[in-house]
Amino acid sequence: MTTATATKTVLLVDDEATLVATLRYNLEREGYRVVTASDGDKALTVARQERPDLMILDLMLPVIDGLEVCRILRRETSVPILMLTARAGEVDKVVGLELGADDYVTKPFSTRELLARVRALLRRTTSGSDEEVIVSGDLRIDLKRREALRGETPLELKPKEMELLIYLMRHRGRAFTREQLLREVWGYDFYGDSRTVDVHVSWLRQKIETAPGKPTRLLTVRGVGYRFDG
Repeated sequence: MTTATATKTVLLVDDEATLVATLRYNLEREGYRVVTASDGDKALTVARQERPDLMILDLMLPVIDGLEVCRILRRETSVPILMLTARAGEVDKVVGLELGADDYVTKPFSTRELLARVRALLRRTTSGSDEEVIVSGDLRIDLKRREALRGETPLELKPKEMELLIYLMRHRGRAFTREQLLREVWGYDFYGDSRTVDVHVSWLRQKIETAPGKPTRLLTVRGVGYRFDG
């Protein structure tokens, strides 16, 4: 257990009592403080009261489902959200990401994998840097405030969009494969569908490009992946 880990609170939301008990035991062994909720309404209440450092949120919940909980919380907080889903369909995952979830795990999953993703999310959101502002043309990111501007207009970026843009702007001119971006931005070795990167790039282009269909900043590098120019 590390001191840094021990200070982190994880909100675990699932209505499967056995799964909650198992995950709680393993999270607490890692040094996290764990609070729980068994339905969507309670999840919102606990999230507002406890202000957790990370939320593990099941998609299928009684009272209010996980997607709606994610939608509501994203208007109030940027807490990292790891979504649990028993659905294998790509649409459900993309919808969750579009609503602001940072990552997802499909049931059944290994506890080891889930803990690795928890650590990765917390590492990405708590890593320090002396750099305060990144600028490229009329794009400006205030790292301390987690605020992005295009000219004088604030950009409404989801947490993972923000992290992806920061990473690419910090490494402008360098081409990355989708797998490299998943590893560096999502924070783990991803052995699934790399189209997660394509989805986030498409969202970013809608917000930072004058003509999203003909991007001049966030470019596709044929046979490789993506590069930020600016």
